[in-house]
Amino acid sequence: MFNMSFDIHKSWKPYLEQELNKQYFNDLTGFVKSEYNKHTCFPPRNQIFNAFNHCHFEDVKVVIIGQDPYHDHGQANGLCFSVNEGIKHPPSLINIFKEIELDLGIPYPKSGNLIRWASQGVLLLNATLTVRAHQAASHQKKGWEIFTDAIIKIISDQKQGVVFLLWGGFAKKKIKLIDNQKHKVLTSGHPSPLSANRGYWFGNKSFSDANIWLEDNGEKKINW
Repeated sequence: MFNMSFDIHKSWKPYLEQELNKQYFNDLTGFVKSEYNKHTCFPPRNQIFNAFNHCHFEDVKVVIIGQDPYHDHGQANGLCFSVNEGIKHPPSLINIFKEIELDLGIPYPKSGNLIRWASQGVLLLNATLTVRAHQAASHQKKGWEIFTDAIIKIISDQKQGVVFLLWGGFAKKKIKLIDNQKHKVLTSGHPSPLSANRGYWFGNKSFSDANIWLEDNGEKKINW
């Protein structure tokens, strides 16, 4: 039996129960099951909800919003911008790590696996959680965006003092789901080369600003 809701960590279940029982999520489950049965899709089926399984609801301190999983072999692991151990870093991730170097003086890391962030309370949330191999955006507008918008709204409503990092035009549209009286919203250009090379990414200080906010609100800063 294929039931995607079984794969979401129990800490999220009380907050998502209504969403998981809606017709669109049932339809989405059927679509994803069909896609994974007929085609090569990413991330692997057991990693679709890694963002939630490595960052439990009570631990969420920072939310980073991406758009689609990587669509090449071995890359996607269910965390936005993250790749598996030993995989060449994609251009956006390279620019993320370069900005961390500039911002915090942290040396460029060997591993592009961002589980180390997730385990500290960083929810690495793609708007669309699955994709067909080599076909970017192939699983958009099938219901994932409804689900992930609900996640953002639930975090905004149910938690206090979360930092939302909205990079690029797509992510910035999510600001309408966030109560910026309760939370900190930091925006910048996207880390993709197109945006970064035009001067919209480097020097944004997202990472130091997020840590300043967390510490000012009594939270432990993220070791980026």
